[in-house]
Amino acid sequence: MYSANHWGGSFEIGVDGSTEDDHSLNMDLDRGALSARRHHHELDETQQGWLLAGSPEAKKKDHFVDLGCVIVKRKVLWWAFWVLVAGFVLIGLPVIIAKYAPHKRHGPPPPDQYTEALHKALLFFNAQKSGNLPKNNGIKWRGPSGLSDGSDATDVKGGLVGGYYDAGDNIKFHFPMAFSMTLLSWSVLEYSAKYKAIGEYDHARELIKWGTDYLLRTFNSSASTIGHMYAQVGHATINGTEPDDHYCWNRPEDMAYKRPSIPVTSAPDLGAEVASALAAASIVFRDDDAYSKQLVDGAGTAFRFALRDQGNPSRAAAAATTYSLGNADIAPYYNSTGYWDEFMWAAAWLYYATGNATYAKLATDPVTPSRANAFLGVLDLAVFSWDNKLPGAQLLLSRLRMFNNPGYPYEESLRGYHNVTDINMCAYLPRFAAFNFTKGGLAQFNHGAGQPLQYVVANAFLAALYADYMETISVPGWYCGPNFMSTDVLRGFVRSQLDYILGKNPMKMSYVVGFGDRYPRHVHHRGASTPRNRVKYSCTGGRRWRDSKKADPNVINGAMVGGPDRYDRYQDKRANHEQSEPTMVGNAALVAALVAITRSGRGTGVGTVDKNTMFSAVPPMFPVAPPPPSSWKP
Repeated sequence: MYSANHWGGSFEIGVDGSTEDDHSLNMDLDRGALSARRHHHELDETQQGWLLAGSPEAKKKDHFVDLGCVIVKRKVLWWAFWVLVAGFVLIGLPVIIAKYAPHKRHGPPPPDQYTEALHKALLFFNAQKSGNLPKNNGIKWRGPSGLSDGSDATDVKGGLVGGYYDAGDNIKFHFPMAFSMTLLSWSVLEYSAKYKAIGEYDHARELIKWGTDYLLRTFNSSASTIGHMYAQVGHATINGTEPDDHYCWNRPEDMAYKRPSIPVTSAPDLGAEVASALAAASIVFRDDDAYSKQLVDGAGTAFRFALRDQGNPSRAAAAATTYSLGNADIAPYYNSTGYWDEFMWAAAWLYYATGNATYAKLATDPVTPSRANAFLGVLDLAVFSWDNKLPGAQLLLSRLRMFNNPGYPYEESLRGYHNVTDINMCAYLPRFAAFNFTKGGLAQFNHGAGQPLQYVVANAFLAALYADYMETISVPGWYCGPNFMSTDVLRGFVRSQLDYILGKNPMKMSYVVGFGDRYPRHVHHRGASTPRNRVKYSCTGGRRWRDSKKADPNVINGAMVGGPDRYDRYQDKRANHEQSEPTMVGNAALVAALVAITRSGRGTGVGTVDKNTMFSAVPPMFPVAPPPPSSWKP
């Protein structure tokens, strides 16, 4: 093994251990005595036997090796050598192979139930698409539809083809559609690494772009100022007798009735929500400079339309008009109760999209939280929804304080938003009894009214996101009065709500279609309930499928239905639309909550948001600046 040692000479000596001693002794022997010994031939029999067979002492004589500093038995040295060889073979060789041999890359850890549900929840949007569908849309029972939408909107080039149907009917409501796109964009911005790890990043972006391409067509997005915006396509009359989107039960592909395009000239809430959706998406698509700029320019135009009446005495009445007020086609379905929350929400998103401090000033000007009732402590204002953006806006602006800490003149309002966010999170927890919970554990954020699940998942998303914000800045939790609450408590709340929705409930069923063994089979949805059998059913002819007790011929995978009542009961009937109808808003919030809480793609430890994702300020892109904060008069 070694050629030499530092003591000089070879480690191993070629003669036995007695030779050197004998030689030393022979140097002193008398030559006469030696000669006498050589001629002594009279040996007794015992001695002759020893010579023939070998001396017992010689036979047992051990061989030694001089290592220079120590003399050891040859046998011991050989044993040591073979032990080293065995150790190398058993231990060293595998280590070397493991270190230097080419490695096969291991895939991500197996997906948890939240990721499995997320894959399906995203498919719901594919099933809701309107217009000319791409070949890879993935929903075999869907085809082109609504190709005449917007034909009455002569000012819109190409009409209003595209976008998404809102729920189980075929109306395209732009207010909740825009909010859904904002939610999807927010989830992609915060959790892009997770989307990529589970293979849904490109899919999520494609769904967002399908929505934002359409929203850009709902107004003249290439202009700097506009006078109107389209609020929806299609309409329905309560208990009506004329063909419309409620009276008829048709697949979208079979619609043969008129679908009016409904414009609005005063829409501070709608304009601000469209601005939020386009601004958030512009960050998602920053890798596409041209499209990102188109989105951010459109967002500026929509926001100026939303703000145009503020501080204008000649339009004082219009300034107080929500987009739905007095509109019978809108108010029964998506009636907006205010717009200052949308102002705050849109201003925050536009600041993140542009880096323009004007928007930060608008979001934090004392007038804004005052008019939005941000600091009144009203319990219902803690519930994030399509009609109340206040909790989402406050969390989004708390993010600015937590990660950027811009200080004066923003700090007072930002601190207020942060404090209210803390209070909101406390209110979500069952131990403080701010909201009722069913016996099965479902939060009643809408006080037991219909469609409870969409409110649950929207606020679960905020809770999971706030926990990740705190963890990112190394804050272990927050205080609810004298009680310190850890971030794990928030995540526990989120998991409890999602687990309920996915099957851990008194009904022992999943409320996400296609997830688990037991889920709704009679969804209030025209496309899912009507077979694609080359028969074009008339307006009323399709009712046979609405009223059928048979399971849906088309499984609308990923659709989250409205949910159970306050007693944890669910009736799987199409006619029971408050329980069995899915919505875009509900599924967008479900997707956001699922990607926030899943551990798939996170590896070991707890993953958090990338605090730098949304804070790389870009040069202002707006040709016309928004009104200064001084024009926002109480």
